[in-house]
Amino acid sequence: MVTTLQPLNLHTTKLTIHCSSNSKNKPKQQLHQKQSTKLLSFSNPTPTPLIVYHKPQTQTKLQALEAIIKDLETSSENGIDVDTETFASLLETCYKLDAMDYCLRVHRLIPRNLLRRNVGLSSKLLRLYASCGFVEEAHQVFDEMPKRDVSAFAWNSLISGYAELGLYEDAMALYFQMEEEGVEPDRFTFPRVLKACGGIGFVQVGEAVHRHLVRLGFVGDRFVLNALVDMYAKCGDIVKARKVFNKIGSRDKVSWNTMLTAYMRHGLLLQALDIFHQMVKERFQPDSVAISAILSEVPSLELVVQIHGWAIRQGVEWNLSTVNSLIAAYSNHGKLRRSRWLFCQMPERDVVTWNTIISAHSKSREALVYFEQMESAGALPDAITFVSMLSVCAHLGLVKDGERLFSIMKNRYRISPIMEHYACMVNLYGRAGLIKEAYGLIMEGMEFEAGPTVWGALLYACYLYGNAEIGGVAAQRLFNLEPDNEYNFELLMKIYSNVGRLDDVERVRMMMVDRGLDS
Repeated sequence: MVTTLQPLNLHTTKLTIHCSSNSKNKPKQQLHQKQSTKLLSFSNPTPTPLIVYHKPQTQTKLQALEAIIKDLETSSENGIDVDTETFASLLETCYKLDAMDYCLRVHRLIPRNLLRRNVGLSSKLLRLYASCGFVEEAHQVFDEMPKRDVSAFAWNSLISGYAELGLYEDAMALYFQMEEEGVEPDRFTFPRVLKACGGIGFVQVGEAVHRHLVRLGFVGDRFVLNALVDMYAKCGDIVKARKVFNKIGSRDKVSWNTMLTAYMRHGLLLQALDIFHQMVKERFQPDSVAISAILSEVPSLELVVQIHGWAIRQGVEWNLSTVNSLIAAYSNHGKLRRSRWLFCQMPERDVVTWNTIISAHSKSREALVYFEQMESAGALPDAITFVSMLSVCAHLGLVKDGERLFSIMKNRYRISPIMEHYACMVNLYGRAGLIKEAYGLIMEGMEFEAGPTVWGALLYACYLYGNAEIGGVAAQRLFNLEPDNEYNFELLMKIYSNVGRLDDVERVRMMMVDRGLDS
């Protein structure tokens, strides 16, 4: 509110005060005075604005956190102690906001001896480090913790941190250490451990964990049973996965989606569709991962249309993962117009959307148009984008465009080429008959040793253009990399046969016999 005082003139009979704080529709306040008997006059000063109220500026949560930590850092420099509850609250806030940078600053403020004697505080710090992928720092906190056998909380956090990074052996080692130290697992321990079991793929270890959780009375815990289903499926035992699923008394959305994706992972489409129909019948909604998995495998356009119709009825047709999968499914069944229509109608797009529509046009120059639109829209291409684009150029014989895209990938987007990119480039040169350029790229342009996909692309190009010399080199590399792949031997025999080198044909055939590959 800003109040402006006008110069007073006591000759007048009334004094008016104007208040400018969104009070346009408010009546003016009037102060009636009797005219003074004495006449006094004052000079006319300029109006003086008086600031009555400042509206506070809104802060984001991170800005507020920054301000608090700065105050604490200042307090610490001045020798003022901060209580344990404040540190605990800050660590909890950092965890909820995924604010790792602030975590490091809070950690520096916490006295070392306080961390060592306060299990709750060190557990919160450990969880924050582990959840952000800083497992080495988390493990260091863990090693310095007192009384680790009081609760499974810290153990669960560290096991989860390792499992999320794919360090499944480390996660399992912690679980076994937990048993040795007499720490009793809780309902949050087993899902994390079972995820690690599934990652390793050793069903025997998973069965041992299963027996352990039964002994501790978690056999009726849905949270744990869902993880068991997933573990058995990832370890290849789909029958046991279904048996556990059948024992879940009150299934939730996770239960159904876990079983559905398990069947899809094993290529059991009919069983997956049966689960899909059952869960819809029981009014559970398949998640975007499950829908995408089904759409990627359905053999008929009719099923794609049915699932699309279901998604529309459920109001999830514009879920990014779902619509991306629908674009791919329609294009796989030759319905490019439907794919393009969905793409054009999408309220938002991500890099997967652009990659999908580009891949849908893998045999058309329209892929180049979509790539230009992608850049114009400000979307950042990734490694997959350039694999698709280079494949398009190879298929259409667009050597200059392919070279330009390969350069853009490295120099503009700073994407380091992977094996698939080099395979595409060799294929690009090879299909255009530029065999020496393809061979030169492998020998001089690659930062790492070429793999079977790269040498295979070169061997096929040599077959197309009858280059027996370079073809022989490529084949020899493949014989070392894939000693049991008959196709490589047969392709080299065709190359030699086409150029009339029949002795070499017989020599390669005898190599196959020696390796037990002659059919």
